[in-house]
Amino acid sequence: MNETNGMRADANRGMTGTNRAILIAACVLLAAAIGYAIWRDSAPATADPIARSGTAPSDQLAALEARTQSEPNSAEAWTALGAARFDLSDFAGAAAAYEKATALSPESAGLWSALGEARVMGSDSDPMPTAALSAFDKAIALDAKDPRARYFLAVKKDIGGDHRGAIDDWFALLADTPQGAPWEADLRRTIEQVGAIHKIDVASRLASTQARPLTADEMPVAARAIPGPSRSDMEAASQLPKGQQDQMIKGMVDGLEAKLKANPADVDRWIMLMRSRMTLGESAKAAQALKDGIAANPAAARRLKAQAQLLGVPGA
Repeated sequence: MNETNGMRADANRGMTGTNRAILIAACVLLAAAIGYAIWRDSAPATADPIARSGTAPSDQLAALEARTQSEPNSAEAWTALGAARFDLSDFAGAAAAYEKATALSPESAGLWSALGEARVMGSDSDPMPTAALSAFDKAIALDAKDPRARYFLAVKKDIGGDHRGAIDDWFALLADTPQGAPWEADLRRTIEQVGAIHKIDVASRLASTQARPLTADEMPVAARAIPGPSRSDMEAASQLPKGQQDQMIKGMVDGLEAKLKANPADVDRWIMLMRSRMTLGESAKAAQALKDGIAANPAAARRLKAQAQLLGVPGA
């Protein structure tokens, strides 16, 4: 997108250049949180992430919509549909699906913050619609540590002129961010950008503020280096022709799924599959992997959910 033209258009709608910069940063942060930024940054520009799944977007949406018709009381079905619509930039449709999901699973902070994000992204004129703010407030009431809600509530502070307060909140979020979390670098970049815009010195605090150590539940994904499509894999893929890129990535994921069919009790491989799907931007399929992994390993549900939350899997 042309930044100058985009900022002028937003100014015409009443949004300042500063607010636009913050919201762009929010999009980058949240994309990183679901792992899609890894692929976006290392690969040539391509179609929407769902289009890369090998299934036509219309076919995938039709299947997900059919599932909500056959399982109208399934929060997971509505969550998967919301994630797929969001991947296709149908933010109004995503919000509608997440509204259904939150009605069915009102105690899920992650669903409320996903709803808030969809409402923000679907707004043409208001950078923080009241309905979005309400969803973020509900998420925080359920889970004071929800990173997406915390991020956007800090955006709200900045939009309201409390720039230092917003930066303080982002620093608090950074301190609570697990080491190696995919959104850490983008969160730091957001703090730097907003500090520069408002002439607030953040360099020393950034140098001294470190992400927190991983908990035991979080450790396997980052510390044990469970194999799967990693950043280096994606960088290697980006050097290949488009057809070979797709073949390489598909081979990785197909191999994971084949091994899980043979041994569904392998919890680590379910984590690998979730990470692979999120890296490819297939958040709905990642949510399905979480559901299938828990069904196959109910005793490991807590660990799988903790890993899914770290990866940003919808509804985790």
